[in-house]
Amino acid sequence: MATYLCIDLKSFYASVECVLRGLDPLKTNLVVADPSRGNGAICLAITPPMKKLGIKNRCRIFEIPKGVNYITALPRMKKYMEISAMIYGIYLKYVSKDDIHVYSIDECFLDVTKYLSLYQMDAYSLSKKIIDDVYNTTHITATAGIGTNLFLAKVALDITAKHAKDNIGYLNEELFKENLWHHTPITDIWNISRGIATRLAKYGIYDLYGITQIDEAILYKEFGVNALFLIDHAYGIEPCTIEEIHNYKSKSNSLSHSQILFEDYKYDDALLVLKEMVDLLVLEIVEKGLAAKSVGLGIGYSKDVIKGTGGSAKLNGATQSKKVIMDAFVNLFIRTTKKDYPIRRIGISLGGIVDEYYVSFDLFTDHEALGKEKRMQEAIIDIKNKYGKNSILKAMDLAPKATTKKRNMLIGGHNSGEEAR
Repeated sequence: MATYLCIDLKSFYASVECVLRGLDPLKTNLVVADPSRGNGAICLAITPPMKKLGIKNRCRIFEIPKGVNYITALPRMKKYMEISAMIYGIYLKYVSKDDIHVYSIDECFLDVTKYLSLYQMDAYSLSKKIIDDVYNTTHITATAGIGTNLFLAKVALDITAKHAKDNIGYLNEELFKENLWHHTPITDIWNISRGIATRLAKYGIYDLYGITQIDEAILYKEFGVNALFLIDHAYGIEPCTIEEIHNYKSKSNSLSHSQILFEDYKYDDALLVLKEMVDLLVLEIVEKGLAAKSVGLGIGYSKDVIKGTGGSAKLNGATQSKKVIMDAFVNLFIRTTKKDYPIRRIGISLGGIVDEYYVSFDLFTDHEALGKEKRMQEAIIDIKNKYGKNSILKAMDLAPKATTKKRNMLIGGHNSGEEAR
C-alpha cells in the first residue's frame, strides 16, 4: 500500500520573520503585510497566537481588533524562497526529488512508500524525523499529514494534524469515512470551494457522506467531468500519483501575466499598463524561443461595479513580433474595455504557444524589420539578465501611472527586499 506525506510549514512567512528577529513564532504576535497599501491590505500571514485570538489568516489589516498589539513585517519574498529552498534540501536528505511534488512555497507532497523499508521505520517515525530536522535546522515548525493516497495525506494535514499534539495526522480510507464523512463545513475538505459547497447545498448536501448518497447522474449534470473528483474524494479515493504529476504535459500551451493595480486606473492609464505588460510578455517568449498564435485579455473593474470585459483574438499564424502582438492587444483593449469605469485588474495571455521554428510568414512580411526587432529584443534580454530588470526602462515605464519599474522590485506581487523594515 502506498504511503504519502503532506508537509506544511506553519504560518511560514510569519514564522520566517519571527526567526530572523530571534523571536518564537508560537509566542509572538506578528503580521506579514505592507501597510503602505492602506488598511485594506491583505495580511499574507499571521502567527499562531493571533489565530488563537480568532483572527483569520489572510485577513485585511483593518480586520485586526484594535486592542491587539503586534509586529508588522514587510513581505520579503526572496528571503522566503531562500528558506523554502533550504527546507526542500532537508527533504532531499530522505527522499529523491522524483518522489517530491512541490505544491506551494510552504507545502510539499512526499511519496515515502519505498523508503519505509529502506529506513526500517513506520510512516509516523519518518514524518517526525523530517519535521524535527526542519525545526532543528530552521526553527520553523512543520506539520504533516500521512495518507494512503495524495488526497488523504492532504486532508490529514488540513484537518487531523491540527488536533494532534505532535502536529502529525493520519488517514486511510476507513478512518476517513469514520471520522470525516460527516465533517462540516465541507469547505474544510481540499478542493471544495465555497462555490462548490453552494452548488451542493442546492441538493441538501452539506458533508461528504451526502455526496455518496446522491444519484451520480445529478452530480455529473451539475459539475460535468469534475463530478468524478468529488465522487472519488467523497470515498477517500485518489488514483493520481506523484509520478503521474511529474509526467503530466498540458494539451494546450499558453503564457500569461496579470496584476491587480495599486489604485483605480482610468482608461488611458490602464492602456499604458497593458502596453508595459505586453512588452514584458513578448520578451519572455523571445527569450524562451517561442511564438504565439493568439492573444487573450481580461479587464476587471474596481469593486466589481460592472462585469469584467475582454476576449481573445487570433493572430495571422505563429509570431513573436512585438509589433504584431502589441497591435492585437491594443485593438482588443479598445474594442472591449469600458471607458467610463475605474479599472483595477488587467490580465493578458498568449495562446497557441509553439517553438519559434514554426513562426509564420507571408508575401508581405518585412523579414529585415523582423530580424532587426528580434535582435533588439535579444539585446534587451541580455542586458536585463546581466544588470537587472530595471537596467533598461522605456519612456512609458517612467510615466506617473506606469507599474513596471515598481513591479520589477517585487516577487509574486510582493516586496522582495532583504532587509526588514
